[in-house]
Amino acid sequence: MKKPTVKKLAAIILCITCLAAIVGCSAESGAEGDTANGYKDGIYEGVSPNGIHGEIAVTVGVAGGKIADVKVVSHGETEGIGSLAVEQLPGKIVEAQSTEVDGVSGASVSSAAIKEAVNDALMKAK
Repeated sequence: MKKPTVKKLAAIILCITCLAAIVGCSAESGAEGDTANGYKDGIYEGVSPNGIHGEIAVTVGVAGGKIADVKVVSHGETEGIGSLAVEQLPGKIVEAQSTEVDGVSGASVSSAAIKEAVNDALMKAK
């Protein structure tokens, strides 16, 4: 039997390393907001202090382990700008079952604060 060459050994080690990396990366990760694990049913309150004009408060309704409803219950966002995020984002979050949705153009600070408040509520639902 011939001795394996250094190049062949390096190729085998590289293949094993790549295979290990692929297998390791294929496992599902538990991202924040992920409903794969489910949430406890109920209504949860969340708050973000980072709205454009202060605090944004939301309620998140969970039914069947999934996000059923998101409502912005108080905010100081600018009418016609931040208020567009208040109107549009809750529906997007329910539809996507996640806060990993695009923010509203022109209302990025308000959008981020709403998502932060929803994430706060969802942490309580775990």
